[in-house]
Amino acid sequence: MTDTQRKLGFLVCLITIVLAVLDTQIVSAATVPIVKDLDPEHGIDKIPWLVSAFSLASAAMLPLYGRLCDTLGTKPVFLGALGAFLSGSALCGAAPSMAWLIASRALQGIGAGGLMSVTMVVMAQLAGPGADRNKGAGTGGIIAGGGIAVGPLVGGFLADHASWRWAFYINLPLGIAALATAVVALKLPRPATRGSVDFAGAGLAAAFSTMLLLVTEWGGKQYAWTSPQVTGAALAAAGAFALFLRRQATAAEPILPPSLFRVPELRLGFAIQGLMGAAMTGAIYYVLVYLQLVRGITSSAAGLYLVPMAAGITAVGALTGRLTELGWSGRTFVISGSVVAAAAFLLLATTDADTSLWRLRAAMLLVGLGFGQLLGQLIQLVQQAAPDHQLGVATTAVRFFQTLGTALGAALFGTLLDRLYDGPGDIGSLAALHGAAHQRGVTAYTSAMDTVFLCGAGVMALCLLLALRLPKGATAPAEKEPVAA
Repeated sequence: MTDTQRKLGFLVCLITIVLAVLDTQIVSAATVPIVKDLDPEHGIDKIPWLVSAFSLASAAMLPLYGRLCDTLGTKPVFLGALGAFLSGSALCGAAPSMAWLIASRALQGIGAGGLMSVTMVVMAQLAGPGADRNKGAGTGGIIAGGGIAVGPLVGGFLADHASWRWAFYINLPLGIAALATAVVALKLPRPATRGSVDFAGAGLAAAFSTMLLLVTEWGGKQYAWTSPQVTGAALAAAGAFALFLRRQATAAEPILPPSLFRVPELRLGFAIQGLMGAAMTGAIYYVLVYLQLVRGITSSAAGLYLVPMAAGITAVGALTGRLTELGWSGRTFVISGSVVAAAAFLLLATTDADTSLWRLRAAMLLVGLGFGQLLGQLIQLVQQAAPDHQLGVATTAVRFFQTLGTALGAALFGTLLDRLYDGPGDIGSLAALHGAAHQRGVTAYTSAMDTVFLCGAGVMALCLLLALRLPKGATAPAEKEPVAA
């Protein structure tokens, strides 16, 4: 590839990451207008499926995408994922009913799963081995993290000032331009040998992740934790997981090779990424809920409080990326990022009904400074340690574990908050309370929320313990011993 083609390739990657990550959050702020337009009588009951269809389809496809990259080559898989995402976006924008919109949202999620993972593989191949590969992975991680924080802000703006359909149509102009550019500019290496794809293993991984995400989506919300629906989904997830482990141990070319877990950087990197996903989601979600329920701030205005977090992620990510190029160890930043994020959670755990909003902004900036060091560096560590013939599998596995961690963290933190809340009514009715009852509810909620943030600090402390076990000397790609598939 020429230098111009390479730069165009990087630009395409950044655009697709932004589109995919924004769509994980952007629709949540538009759910009320969607219901009013498509199904004002019964649409509210279908909202959970509108939100879940995207995440379920995205998570289910992640393991398969990695293996397809290593088997067919990265470019055709990337183009296929982008095409699916754009087709889903167009169908969502034109949806005449909730059922149509939910099905189209699932198609969009299938594509988004590839864009949030395969794109990282494309960037690594564009950059090549060594420090350049680090730069690509780090930039992608920063953009992804910033998009997670900015998504609710963009969604709130579109919900307040434009039709909800533009939350989907906004993807089309940039996405089509990126697709056309990728077809012409990208010239990526193809696998030397074309192996088989473990579709049975991919199916079991999809079944496991789907059932697990349903447990986290349903438990304590739509159904009681002990209900037949949640119990059945949990048993199905356990059964699919057991069959998946057996399949990976016996398949000739497994979808998630057990050999990857024998590499310390990969084993520890996957674990830290999952824990980080759980903690980061808690920081975003519960700050937004606090601002709306306790401080009475609108959803679009509450999204502005995530701007310091996004700024912190971007600034520190760019700095650590530059320092890594100059020879600083990625392990150092994973350790320091875990420490800073834990400190941010401890600061959030002191929040009460009268806490200065400027102090809250400062805490969110600290959250961004901590997670900004982790988002790019963990991907770099994994890609540097992964054998070249398993680069796709290793990279998509990072995203897969983050997705599972996010779902489990949201469920566990939500359950903990509900159990700790001892105010009048339930948390959902807090905004409707008045006078002394509202004051008691606010006090009970902030007390429970502070405990959740303390648990978030504990999660980041566990990340720190794992980070300290990372090998001190990163192995250069040229010196790595190949890992058997």
